[in-house]
Amino acid sequence: MTTVAVRAVSRTQEIQTELLRKAIHLMVGATPLLASISLPVTEGLLIAGLMVYTLAESFRLEGRDLPVITHLTRAASRNRDRHRAVLGPITLGLGALLCLMLYPEPAASVGIYALAFGDGLSSVVGKLFGRVKLPFTGGKTLEGSLAAFVAIFWAAWWIDHDLVLALTVAGIGTLLEAFPLEDLDNLVIPLGTALAYSILIS
Repeated sequence: MTTVAVRAVSRTQEIQTELLRKAIHLMVGATPLLASISLPVTEGLLIAGLMVYTLAESFRLEGRDLPVITHLTRAASRNRDRHRAVLGPITLGLGALLCLMLYPEPAASVGIYALAFGDGLSSVVGKLFGRVKLPFTGGKTLEGSLAAFVAIFWAAWWIDHDLVLALTVAGIGTLLEAFPLEDLDNLVIPLGTALAYSILIS
């Protein structure tokens, strides 16, 4: 296999992994809907999910499998995470949970949507279409950041129908998404965006 072919295969695998990872991200977008039906049940499900996933990761690092979860973790893991604990799902669930616990509606929903759709779509768009690299962001792209801005703007506008508020929150959320925080962005983006929304509407 030629070098070009190897790179093409590697690129395809990288994109497939990113699509799976961000599909999980997008699923978190259902959290506000579930919370509107029952906040305690939704928080309980997030806590249970965090506990089960942590158990599955401890098994995986010991060479044992927890059916389904371990397989998904391996499939969604980046190369850098193959031989260490994959913290992304933990910070993802924790980010959504803390939004529900710390912020009232609709700030909690805005933060969670920023995490699910802003962060989720920015990475996919950046991987597929990103050409312009942004300095000091660890390789993030202008195209990905624009996708994050549009997603967060849409979420804030849909909730409040305030143009200036939506633009401001989207700008703050996009700035937070651009920081090279690796898995910690799953905490910083939702909590920071929800905080900004709370301050602005008050």
